[in-house]
Amino acid sequence: PANAAYKLVAKDTPRAVAKSGLTVTPTTDWNRLPARIGKHAESWTLDGLPLNEVDFYGGIAEGEPLIRDFDKKNRPLPRFSATMLPPDIVGFYETSFRVATGSAQYETGTVEPATFAGKPGFRFTYRYTTGDEVRRSGEAIGATIDGRLYLIAFNAPETHYFAHDIDNFRKIAASARVVAVPAGK
Repeated sequence: PANAAYKLVAKDTPRAVAKSGLTVTPTTDWNRLPARIGKHAESWTLDGLPLNEVDFYGGIAEGEPLIRDFDKKNRPLPRFSATMLPPDIVGFYETSFRVATGSAQYETGTVEPATFAGKPGFRFTYRYTTGDEVRRSGEAIGATIDGRLYLIAFNAPETHYFAHDIDNFRKIAASARVVAVPAGK
């Protein structure tokens, strides 16, 4: 259907993402997926899923899941807490990711301090395999700002796409700016 088409995200134009105060400026044209993966989340791709994907999580509040809780009864998602430290957020992301993708094979790589949107934050890497048995790598960067989680993650197959597109992701992440959302919104 026409309403299911990707939407162009034009390069060099600041864009608010994930229905939040998070804004980025891509240096390459991207395609936004029409369906949101969560209340404050959206996904972009260059070449189509699952070849490369950037996921934006903007302003995840206390008690909210990272993505849409699609099977709350049988596979509940963890909830964000503003008191989480970076290692806790990495675990929160991993658990959410495993539930969403059904990935049994997931390993966290490096976890390190980083600056995100001009604030102290963290960066982490990971590798995983889903049912298609393609080995993928990922990198995420984010911060808790005013009690809300802001995170941008990139995933792509290790063969060609990850190395080819990681710099595009890092440019998007470096452009991130956050206008804090008042509590309760």
